[in-house]
Amino acid sequence: MSSVNKVILIGNVGADPEVRYLDRGVAIANFNLATTERGYTMQNGTQVPDVTEWHSIVLWRNLAEWAQQNLRKSMKVYVEGKLKTRAWEKDGQIRRKTEVIAENIQILYRPDQYRNGVESLRSKNESDEAVQQSQTSIEDSDFNDIF
Repeated sequence: MSSVNKVILIGNVGADPEVRYLDRGVAIANFNLATTERGYTMQNGTQVPDVTEWHSIVLWRNLAEWAQQNLRKSMKVYVEGKLKTRAWEKDGQIRRKTEVIAENIQILYRPDQYRNGVESLRSKNESDEAVQQSQTSIEDSDFNDIF
């Protein structure tokens, strides 16, 4: 039996993506994404506060270059990808970090100061094709190509 490693997040970009290039010219972008579970009031009047989780998002190649040009802090985005945990040693301690390796990303909302340009992107990380512009909503997306 096979397994599935798939993550779908909708949240707000925490800061403009940081982009760097490997020796061979391959672009890598990183940014944090905030997802928030809204608080509520229990029947007995107890307030349960909002809970925000921060996710580390990694984009490669064309998707990273697209993010550098189009993603900005506070935009609401849809991210689809897979989890990957990496480990390294620092000061004699093993450190680990779990990241979302994004395969698709789509801008859902732009604050007024960012309202021009590309509205969405559907691109595979492994592809060298040009970045495509799309107005496709999430419901209309063809998810069959991910398997």
